[in-house]
Formats: sequence, C-alpha cells, structure tokens
Amino acid sequence: MLSKFLKTLTHGLVTANIIYGVSMLCAQFAVAQTAHGISMHGEPSLPADYKKFSFADSRTVIGGKLTRAEIGSFDSLNPFLVRGTAPEGLRDFVFESLMVRHNDEPFTLYGLLAESVETAEDRSAVTFTLRKEARFSDGMPVRAEDVIFSYETLKERGRPNHRYYYGQVISVERPSPGKVKFVFNTENPDRELPLIIGLMPILPEHVYKGAAFDDVSMKRPVGSGPYIIETIEPGRRITYRRHKNYWGISLPFNNGRHNIDRLEYEYFRDDNSAFEAFKAGLIDLWRETDPKRWQTGYNFPAARDGRIIKKEIKTGIPSGLRGFVFNTRNKSFKNTEVRHALSLVFNFDWINKSLFSGAYQRTESYFQNSDLSAQRQPASPSEMKILRGARLPRDILQNGYVAPSGDEKGQNRQARQAAIDLLKKSGYAVVNGRLVHKRSGDALTFEILVQTREDERLALTYGRMLSSIGVTAKVRYVDATQYQNRLQSFDFDMIIYNWYASLSPGNEQAFYWGSKAADQNGSRNYPGIKNKQVDRAIDALTQARNREDFTTAARALDRLIMSGHYVVPLYHLPHQWIASWSQVEHSWKHALYGAQIDSWWINPQN
Repeated sequence: MLSKFLKTLTHGLVTANIIYGVSMLCAQFAVAQTAHGISMHGEPSLPADYKKFSFADSRTVIGGKLTRAEIGSFDSLNPFLVRGTAPEGLRDFVFESLMVRHNDEPFTLYGLLAESVETAEDRSAVTFTLRKEARFSDGMPVRAEDVIFSYETLKERGRPNHRYYYGQVISVERPSPGKVKFVFNTENPDRELPLIIGLMPILPEHVYKGAAFDDVSMKRPVGSGPYIIETIEPGRRITYRRHKNYWGISLPFNNGRHNIDRLEYEYFRDDNSAFEAFKAGLIDLWRETDPKRWQTGYNFPAARDGRIIKKEIKTGIPSGLRGFVFNTRNKSFKNTEVRHALSLVFNFDWINKSLFSGAYQRTESYFQNSDLSAQRQPASPSEMKILRGARLPRDILQNGYVAPSGDEKGQNRQARQAAIDLLKKSGYAVVNGRLVHKRSGDALTFEILVQTREDERLALTYGRMLSSIGVTAKVRYVDATQYQNRLQSFDFDMIIYNWYASLSPGNEQAFYWGSKAADQNGSRNYPGIKNKQVDRAIDALTQARNREDFTTAARALDRLIMSGHYVVPLYHLPHQWIASWSQVEHSWKHALYGAQIDSWWINPQN
C-alpha cells in the first residue's frame, strides 16, 4: 500500500514538475517578444515584410550632387565629444545605429544593423541580433564586440546625453555570437530605454579603441553608413560621397533613400551671405526661417521663371519651444516674478507685424499643435497628482499658459506697467531712469549672447523694449565656436534657443529640463532648472505604459515649464518652408515629421 502511495506521489510530483517547467517556458516566451521593430506606444505600423518607408519613392534617380548651406564653422570630425564642433551630416550619413527611426510614426524603430529586437514585456531588457552582412566602410564586419565597445566608450567618454542615457544600463551580455543583451535598472523603470539603445551609434572597435576616440582632429572617421567623406576644407566645406560598397543598399529601409551621389555642406559666417549664394546657384536647397524674406525676398530671376521652387510642407509635430532663455544661475534671474516681468515686456504683436508681416504664431506651449499640449486644457485629477507641491496659478491649471497681449502700435503700456509692478514687488525701484534693487543697489543689467545676425536683430529689438522699464540688456554677437563653448559651460546671462519637440518626448526631457542636467556641462538645461515637480513629470513621462498616462505627464511637464517663466516664448511657423532649384525632386508624400531630405533626389533633366 505504501509502495503504491509512493509511486502515485512520485508520478504526481514528476507531472507537476513537467507542468511547472512547461508553464515557466511559456511564461518566458510570453515575456520575450522578438520583432522586426519596436514602438514607444502600440505596435509598429509597417509589417515585417515591408518594402520601403512610407515617405520614400523607389522610382528615384540615382546620382547628382546636392549642396546645402550651414552657418558657422567646424573643427572636428568626431561628433561624439563635447570638445570641438563637428560638421553637419557626419552623424547621419557616416555612422549607423542598431535600429533606424521611421519618421512617419511618432516614435518607432526598425532593424538597421540589427535584423531583429527582442524585449522583455516590462522592457527591463532588450536583445539585438546583428545582421551578418553588416560592414564598416573599411570592409570589417560589425560585431557584438563593436556594440559593447560603443556602449562602454560613449558611456564613459561620450557627450553628456550619452553618459546620462547609458548610465541606466546595469549589465551588457553577449548571449551568443551576433547577439547583444542590455539589462536596465528596474528601480526606476524607463520604457524608452530599449529605443534609446537602439539609436546608439555603433563605432568600430579596431579604429576607435584607446586614445583614438578622443581625437578632435580632421582624421577621417570610419562608420558603417551609406556615405564616406570625400573632401574636407576645415571650417569651410565638407563633401560626402555615396559609398559604392555600402553593405545595406538593398535593404527595405534604404529603398528610395540615399539617392544622391555627393552631399556637400558649405559654411558661411551669416545667413545673408548664405542666401546670396543660394540665389547665385551655389546652394541647391534652402530652409527658410525668415517670413519677410519668404514673402518678399524671392523676387529675383531664378525664382520668377521657375528655376527655383518654393515649397510649404505641413507637419504633424509639435511646435517646440524657441525663446529668450534666462540663465537662473545668474542671481538676478533666480526670482520667478522677475523673469515673469521681463517676459511681459516682449511685444510679440508689434514684432510680428513690423518685422515678419504677421507670418508667425505666438508659442504658448512646448507641445503646441498636438494633444500633448496643456494649452486650453484643464489639469485632470491624474495630472494634479504629478503637480502636487507645485504652486501654479489658477489660470495655468485651468487653461495652460496664455501669452500676454501686445500692442501692434508698439506702445504696450499695460504690459509695461504690469512688469514694473512685479519688479517693485520683487524689491526693485526705478531710480534716475534705471531699475535698481532697493537693498543691494545693483542695477538690473545683463547680456544677451547671439551667434546670427537674425538673432542679433531680434535681441536688439527686445533690448529696446526692456530699456522702457529701466532694464539694460546688452547684445553680444560672437562666432559659432565661441558661442558653443560658452553654451556648454553655461557662461551666459541670456541666449536665444530652440528646443525641438516630438510626438514621443522621453528620456531627452531630463537632459533638457531635469535637475541632474542643470550642473552638467554640455547638457541642454540652459535655464538651470532644478524643480522636483519637473523631475516627477519627466519620470511619469518615461514610465507611462499607455497613451493616456503619457499625455497626462506631457501636459504636466508643459504646464510646469511654461509657468516657471524660464523662457520668454517667441513664435513658430505653421509650416516648413523650403526653396530649391528645380533639379531637386521629392516624393509626393511627406513624412509626419516633415521633409525627409535623405529621400530626395537630383533630376539632371530639370
């Protein structure tokens, strides 16, 4: 009897173990999802057997040359260091990532150097399987060791954003040849990290190992991208040539892209000289940012007879935030009411009418023109949880930030009086036409740092408005190298800056607005924001598992940034404005993010 019982028990335990093992195996399969792409929210829109990106045209002409203009200079061919300024195009054309972004979706990546991606359900880990055919431009294969080397190098010696993002990885493994697994810190989960790692540039270990990575010289880089550098004139010109042995030319993500044989960037000291070069036919394509010039400045022969074509391209992305930036590290700008007062003096209505023929829209939200904006949206109960502890005005909670009304005639008396009242409340008084602090006797004086003539003109205009309330704002124009050096060390009182915004804001927001980034040279937290509520909103943004929570967090962040008066918000254009000579052609379909120049081509018959 006992023997029979033991036999039955043993059989039951074996069966249970088998069932348990099978269930655990099934659970592993449930949490490990292998796919051709990965999306921040939802699923990729393109199927595994997609033929091309949605905005690309496979019937393009291959060949030709495209010359574009850039303002400033460059002194390094390493785009991954804080030191030096790299030329435009180097990161996009020479170096590749494990995955490539499809700009017709909010934030979705598809396999590039990696043929597939495998993620844990909670995104606590990600595994990439490399393409066996992937090669660097010198013919060497792209290995798992190159991926690990890139991660370790950029984490320790790369730009601050690299160090910040990759610092959240707790281990890197090589499960098998051609596979690399990244495991993340689960104490502060971030669902965006697999995508961030997917966009990591991959460097060849055999080229950049040791001190070679820190080289800021003009030594030509080695990457795996579709172009290699053909010629260089340091600081003046760089030409990229289509790599004839590029490993990935026949893959679907490249179908209809990288059509042009030579891409050239000419560098100019200022915007006006660059535009004159465009008019003369030395530049093939021009991104216009001056509304007045867009409306009245194309009355020259090539534009009148159709050799130059103007294009207005609609996008589905947020406006972003461009404005005069207060450096709150400056003691004069630590007080929110002082910043608010100086913001009131900016007369957008007059500037828009007088300087820009009414073409601009006033920016009132970091995420304007999208559902992520707090504009005209009352804060929901879920948003109020994120905002707890923040002392926001009732109107901000009800409607978001509303820019002050200006005066097209230029008087702006009400705004000036409101600004003076706020400054008096903050301890200032007007003495002999100058605004001074009653306790210290210090005048409210600061410098606006600019690097373009367009920004100089705008800053001088704002300076005259400030002088009407006794504030002295001096404008300093510097060259591109000095400007970048001063930005990276936060050596300024005020600058004009533009924070780009996407439909899928994430990790980069900590780099823009987070407390840790405030003291990190090279970050883009130029205002020096240290705010617990802002940090909480960024955390909620990166941890959101559905679109509703994501939108709630974005609106909270928007409300906090705009109500803090860290920036005097300027304006934005409703469309992208691009002018090009007639031989430059593109697909009838533009991406959600606007013009994708890497899918355009040159038609020599035009």
